[in-house]
Amino acid sequence: MQYWIIQTLNSLALGGLLFLLAAGFSLIFGLMRIANLTHGSLYMLGAYVGISVLKYVPNLWFAAIIGGVIIAVFGGLVERLILRPLSGNALGQVLVTLGISFIIADLCLMVWGGDPIPIPTPRALQQPVFVGGVAFPTYRLVVLAIAVVTALALYLLMDRTRIGAMIRAGVDDMQMARAVGIPVSRLFTAVFCLGAALAGAGGIIGGPIMSAYPGLDADMLPLALIVVMLGGVGSLLGAFVGSFLIGAVYTFGTALLPDLAYVILFLPMIVVIAFRPRGLFGRQSV
Repeated sequence: MQYWIIQTLNSLALGGLLFLLAAGFSLIFGLMRIANLTHGSLYMLGAYVGISVLKYVPNLWFAAIIGGVIIAVFGGLVERLILRPLSGNALGQVLVTLGISFIIADLCLMVWGGDPIPIPTPRALQQPVFVGGVAFPTYRLVVLAIAVVTALALYLLMDRTRIGAMIRAGVDDMQMARAVGIPVSRLFTAVFCLGAALAGAGGIIGGPIMSAYPGLDADMLPLALIVVMLGGVGSLLGAFVGSFLIGAVYTFGTALLPDLAYVILFLPMIVVIAFRPRGLFGRQSV
């Protein structure tokens, strides 16, 4: 029984991290119609930036905010200076983002080295909590709470504000949104910055669980892609449900059937795409 409780909580914590990564990825993919393959690298870069910030200000939450802002600015520059000139060239944009991800990976290796760097858990959250008589790291439950709060904030932004309405309009029908005067190009930059900020902050927040190491981007990006394809492009609800579903599948699959972990991970996505090409919560564009 203890084993199942621990693995369930681990899957929820991983699902929370995946949501921080996949929510922005889904919005960017839905609005800009490109697969931003730098997203995993932004997650990794955020973790490394957080390590540098922590050397001067040993506060994880402050590092997450600063790292999120820095990665957001970087993401905005990438969108404005590199992706914008390639508008309409989807293949070119995908290849460029792939190239940028390789550049970021090499730069991180040059600056921070090739050894894994742990990010310390905040002292106030180092004591475990007991769930069903089982000791479990408090920090992982805090990560889950952060993901839920972030999901609620994004829901309010997307469904209860004018900006959110314009973003949804751009996702549903970009040409019509432009025709009625919605500044879609600015939305591109804003959404890209938001997605990059979530990825960067997520890398720092996930640091005490996963550390920072070369290849972190390659580990996280496929999971984010699966979440987006499973939940539906541009769907916040799909990203939320898909993150926790994939978190559970990945955690239990790795623990119970390690030799078939990737088969178990990709199989749900293949089945969903076969019967619902737009994902569980994807909508037909108007």
